[in-house]
Amino acid sequence: MARKALLVVLLVAAVAVVVPVLDRSRTDGPLPGPGPTEAAAGLERRLASYATDVVADARYLPPDRAEREALAEGVALYVDGEHERAARRLADVDFGVRIVRDAPRDGDGPGRRYAEIADRTDETRRGWGRVYVDLDTAPHYSVQVPHPVADAYSDRLGVGVLRGAPGGVLVIAGAHRRAGEGNAADVAHRRDTVFHAVTAELIDRGFPGIQVHGFADSSVPGRDIVVSTGAGDRARPQARTLAGALDDDGFRVCRAWEEKCPLEGRNNTQGKLAAAEGVPFLHIEVSRAVRGDTARTARAVAAMATAVREWGARTGN
Repeated sequence: MARKALLVVLLVAAVAVVVPVLDRSRTDGPLPGPGPTEAAAGLERRLASYATDVVADARYLPPDRAEREALAEGVALYVDGEHERAARRLADVDFGVRIVRDAPRDGDGPGRRYAEIADRTDETRRGWGRVYVDLDTAPHYSVQVPHPVADAYSDRLGVGVLRGAPGGVLVIAGAHRRAGEGNAADVAHRRDTVFHAVTAELIDRGFPGIQVHGFADSSVPGRDIVVSTGAGDRARPQARTLAGALDDDGFRVCRAWEEKCPLEGRNNTQGKLAAAEGVPFLHIEVSRAVRGDTARTARAVAAMATAVREWGARTGN
């Protein structure tokens, strides 16, 4: 009898240990990266690893309309605070949500929390990208990184703006712009991508957007950064703020509203939609020399964040 009693106790203890582990696995799903509240090495390094280890090796499988709509609706629901409904909608296309905490920026207090919306399967299979949503400040603008590998280190620009201007939604592509057939994966110039579907939802909510790119130094000789408002002009005040801050820090700036600049982004698909909807949009091109220098990148990003924070001031966030 004593042996039977001991066996029952052991079985009960085993169930008590195993069930929480199984529940947690079923809830989180096989998402990449650390646990739901783990800071890892910081958001910047997390995105850099994503660019080099995932995006660089990703194939590109064009999403159909239903898939684009599911992802865009899922992100929109999450941004609107409908987290449970968002999770169910995202699960329709094997995407899920993980909460990550950034490393503290100044070494004091906990880092900010972000929802990471990502493919729960092998991310290199489809190359649809990720979305990061600030959970500590109401989202009210987007920062877009359409070419995280083709424009080397542009992920640094995007994550730098996100960290420097609270209330952002970062949308980053998941494959090299040449990964698909023709220009299928060049998300800055197509409407049939997850990247565009998500940014279109944010534009529909009136979220201003800043899209960051990179150029070879020889493409715009004598300039470090091209600042443009793309196809519209609603972001002209922020463009002036940004250009002035960059000037003050010694950067050589081409202002697309004052002079003819290469790479003005007037045919950018997301910029054209923003212009049509009367939503502010900034198109920023940064030289390879600046992007390859971490100190200069940090200074450029600080200027961008200063301009983006004006959007928060105007909306009361």
